[in-house]
Amino acid sequence: MGRKIILVTRSGKNLGAWSFSSIVGVAVATLFLFQSSLAAAGDLSLQELVDEALQNSPEILATQSRAKAAKHRVPQVSSLPDPMLMTGYQNDGFSGYTYGDSSDSQWMFSVSQMIPFPGKLSLKGEMTAREAESLSSSTDTVRFKVVEKVKTLYYDLAFAYKSIDILRDKSALFSRVEDAALARYASGMGQQQEILMAQTEKYMLLEKESMQKQKIQSIEAMLNTTVGRDANSPLERPAEPSLKPFASSLEELTQMAFGHSPEIKAKEQMVKAAEAKVSMARKEYFPDVTFGGTYFSRNSQEFPDMWSLTATINVPIFFKTKQDEGVHEALASLSEAKHELAATRLMVSSAMRDNYTMIKTAEHLMGLYQKALIPKNYQDYELSLAGYTSGKVEAITVISTLKSFLDSELLYWVQLTEREKAIARHEALVGAAGNGS
Repeated sequence: MGRKIILVTRSGKNLGAWSFSSIVGVAVATLFLFQSSLAAAGDLSLQELVDEALQNSPEILATQSRAKAAKHRVPQVSSLPDPMLMTGYQNDGFSGYTYGDSSDSQWMFSVSQMIPFPGKLSLKGEMTAREAESLSSSTDTVRFKVVEKVKTLYYDLAFAYKSIDILRDKSALFSRVEDAALARYASGMGQQQEILMAQTEKYMLLEKESMQKQKIQSIEAMLNTTVGRDANSPLERPAEPSLKPFASSLEELTQMAFGHSPEIKAKEQMVKAAEAKVSMARKEYFPDVTFGGTYFSRNSQEFPDMWSLTATINVPIFFKTKQDEGVHEALASLSEAKHELAATRLMVSSAMRDNYTMIKTAEHLMGLYQKALIPKNYQDYELSLAGYTSGKVEAITVISTLKSFLDSELLYWVQLTEREKAIARHEALVGAAGNGS
């Protein structure tokens, strides 16, 4: 019996009557071509993506340049101020050039050098060095965050491909329901509505598959951008994530994070820089000294040349509004840095616990899906299909059990993907995200 289906767009436009076999033929041909193109490509290596991101990521390169620039500031602030050179001429009167004719006419040449109070230069160098080390740790943070993002996108991409595989596999099971409905309808035991229900579920799977394909395109663009490639660069299909063991306790992970987290290290260096700033502010109570030497040339045997030496100091008489306030400012900055360090430790501890809970929960749910729900749902599907064929079960029951089977298998891979992403976040927190295995 020939079957015709009227296709109507969402806007209400009638596309005409298509035979069911034509629709299925077009869909199968499209899926076959897409699958063939995927099968022709090799597996996408996570480790290669990680290595490429570490080498070419614009975000990483920018932070590395910033940290390198900060290191070059250390010798600058630790150096003495530039010496001052001065030349001048003093003339006696306005009637003419009196150099050599008057004792008051002379050329002057002087040099001066400001010498900061002992300890100031070293403290400035320490402050800048600590800030440079903090930027270096921040660079590590960016590196680990980029690697985490690469892994997250990789696992999302792998899940999208796996979802397509599962949807295609379950489409064949819906075809079995459709065939059973057709057989029942032909024998006069079933209704045409049952056939339409099975067909509708198959088309909904095609819709979900199209959505996953669109998601693949979006993820690939973000992944290419993250590793420093053009957004339209081709990518192979990722390998399915393997279940890596994760046996560390929460206490061990937290201690590891406190000892190796680049975010904590950056804040610790900022605390040390703030401490050096306090010491520097207290040094400002002591004056700096400027030494100078001047040579006076008078170009006359009657008026011999002269020279002088000077020492000039600044007098911090406005210490109430300058030095005192500077110390208060430095102490406030130190308090801020310590609070930021404490907040970062709490944040890392909270994130470690959150990731640990997510990993363990995902492992528990994966075991539940793999050992109980998936086999049971498949068994329910087979039993309900047999019951439907014999007329003991309604079509809606078969479709519901099949949809439960589909959902449980997808949810297994959802939990596996979330587990791997949580492990990637954990590695970024403890500063161990360079391995893509």
